[in-house]
Amino acid sequence: MAEKETGRPAGTDAGTPWLNDDERAAWLANSALMISLPAALDARMQRESQLTFFEYVVLSVLSEEPERTMRMSRLAERTAASLSRLSHVVGRLEKRGLLARARIPGPGRATNAILTDAGYEVVVAAAPGHVAAVREYLIDQLEPHELTTLTRIGTAVEAAVNRAAATSAP
Repeated sequence: MAEKETGRPAGTDAGTPWLNDDERAAWLANSALMISLPAALDARMQRESQLTFFEYVVLSVLSEEPERTMRMSRLAERTAASLSRLSHVVGRLEKRGLLARARIPGPGRATNAILTDAGYEVVVAAAPGHVAAVREYLIDQLEPHELTTLTRIGTAVEAAVNRAAATSAP
């Protein structure tokens, strides 16, 4: 779409608070980070550990829980996944013997995801490679003050997303 001299796309609403050049550059750099970093982590995890990045995240979250167990709905929240996506991935991990599911007694259809001993061994074995990739692709590319800024940015963005989700929840 052609841009007018105003910096906004031609034929668009003049009332929209368009990004200025600095804001647009920051957004595009962040978009690249959101797309390329998970893709690079995913490719490396699959190559080194035969896990997708998301599978690793699921196993990792469970590995840090008491009894390595978490309600599926809470696990979906912690991994920023829909229940549908999580159920699909948990099903794959279950077939590999890395997770088990157990219905929670009582009314409703609540289910726990439980990390098996085999799943724990897999996530423990994968963790050093994951940390090495995170260091190589992100941490070691930044100065100490940039890490502090990145933490502040990530925390602020997560809070804004959580606020929006809370206000749009049924």
